[in-house]
Amino acid sequence: MPVSIHDLRAYKARGERFVMLTAYDHPTAQILDEAGIPVLLVGDSLSQVVLGYDSTIPVTVDEMLHHTRAVARGARNALIVGDMPFMSYQASVEDGLRNAGRFLKEGGAHSVKIEGPQVELASAMSDRGIPVMGHLGLTPQSVHLFGGYKVQGRSEEQAQRIKIWAKELEEAGAFALVLECVPSALAQEITAALSIPTIGIGAGPGCDAQVLVVSDMIGLTGGPAPKFVKRYADVRGVIADAAKAFANEVTSGAYPDEEHSYS
Repeated sequence: MPVSIHDLRAYKARGERFVMLTAYDHPTAQILDEAGIPVLLVGDSLSQVVLGYDSTIPVTVDEMLHHTRAVARGARNALIVGDMPFMSYQASVEDGLRNAGRFLKEGGAHSVKIEGPQVELASAMSDRGIPVMGHLGLTPQSVHLFGGYKVQGRSEEQAQRIKIWAKELEEAGAFALVLECVPSALAQEITAALSIPTIGIGAGPGCDAQVLVVSDMIGLTGGPAPKFVKRYADVRGVIADAAKAFANEVTSGAYPDEEHSYS
C-alpha cells in the first residue's frame, strides 16, 4: 500500500522511526522506492546539487515541477513531497495555494513543504485538502537573512520562537515538521510536545525521523560535508573510476571487443 500522511502519524504513535530522502529524477526515485524509503522529498536542494546554483534561491517552480514529475513516475509506494521554492508562496496566501496546487495537479506530488512560520498559509492549504509539511530552524531560503548557514535556536529567545511556531504549524494542520540545524535538546523538546512527527536534519537523534540530501548521503556531492552528514557510499568515486576504466579501454583498443560487437 502507498504511504500516506496518516501512516507517518501512526509511525510516531507507535514510536517507530522512519526516514525521508531527497530525490530529483526517475531512476533515483525508483531505487529509493524499491529500497522501502517511505517519504521522498523533491527538495529545492535541486538548485545546488543538480542544477549547479550556489543556493536554493534561484530554482523556479517550473524547474521543481519538471523534477517532481520524474520522481512521481519512478515511485509507486513512497509519499512524495514537493518542496515549494523561494517566492512561490511568501508573497501571498493566494500565490501559495495556486503554486501548491500545481505541485499536486501537474507535478504528481502528494503534499508540499514550506519553510518558516507560514501559519496562515498552512491553515489555508489544509482547509483546501493540500497536505503541508512545515520546516523550521535553519530555513535555507532565508540564508541571507540569517547571514549564512548557521545553527538556529541556541539562544533562549530563538528557541522559544521556534517552539511557538512549531505548535502553531501543528494547529494549522501541518502533517509533519522538518527541524533543520537546531540543538538536539530543543529538537527533542519540540518532538515531545507535538502529535505530528518531526523530521530532523542536523537536529540530533530525538526527532521521530531523519532526512538527508541523497547526493550527500551517497557521496555524489564534492567538497566537505556539513557536520550532520554521514556518507554511506562513495558514488562520486565509483563514477570516476568507471569513467577512467572506460577511457583506458577505449584508448588501448580493449573496448569494444567481440563480446560487445555485432556480427
